[in-house]
Amino acid sequence: MSMTDEISREVITDRLGGVTYDRFLFYLMGPYKSFNLNYVLSEEERDEIDIDDLPGPLRRLFRNKQDINEAQALLRRVQGKLRTDPGVNAFLALDIDIDTDDVDAVTQSIEYTRCSNATAFVVPFLGHNFGVGEEAGSILENTADTHSDRLIFVHEDDVTSAMIRSAPVRWDLRVETYETEDELVTKLRRFAGAIMHRERRGALDRLG
Repeated sequence: MSMTDEISREVITDRLGGVTYDRFLFYLMGPYKSFNLNYVLSEEERDEIDIDDLPGPLRRLFRNKQDINEAQALLRRVQGKLRTDPGVNAFLALDIDIDTDDVDAVTQSIEYTRCSNATAFVVPFLGHNFGVGEEAGSILENTADTHSDRLIFVHEDDVTSAMIRSAPVRWDLRVETYETEDELVTKLRRFAGAIMHRERRGALDRLG
C-alpha cells in the first residue's frame, strides 16, 4: 500500500473535530505567511521611500506590520466561521498531520482535493502567493477533469497573475474576488451551499 492510499475521507474525518455536516469536507488552501517588503528591501532602502507617495496597493505592503503568520491566521478564521455556519468540515492540510517526508505537500493537496466535497484556493493580497499558484496549478492538472465543479479560486481584488487569468479557460475553474474577510466567508458559504444542494438533487455525486 502506498502512502497516498492512507489519505482517505475516513482518515481526514477522523482527524477533525465534529461539526454539523462532518461528512462534507471543505479543503482550504492558501499562503501560510504574509508578504512584507521588509523581506526584500534593506533598512536603508526602506528609509529612502516616502510611503505616502506610493500607489495604494504598495502602501499596503509597506505598512504591513502583521506577523508573518497572519495569512495562516486568515485561513484559520475563515475555517472556524465555515465550521460554525453552515457547519461544514472545513480543514487545512496542517490539520491532517501527514509528514511531508512520507507524502510531499503537493501530492497531499491533490489527494485532499479528491477526497473533498469542495476545495477553495484563498489568495489574499498580503500573502506569499507564488507557491500557492504553483500548487494550485498542479492540483488543477490532476483533478479538474473530475472535480472542476467542486473547485473555486477566490482572490483579493489587488491580486493578479497569469494563472488566475488563464484558469477559467484552461480548467473551467470558477474564479471570484473579495474585498473584505466577511465577503470572502460569504462567498465560500454560498459555494458550499450550492454544492450541498447539487449533491442532494443528484447533479453531483454524493461523496459520503
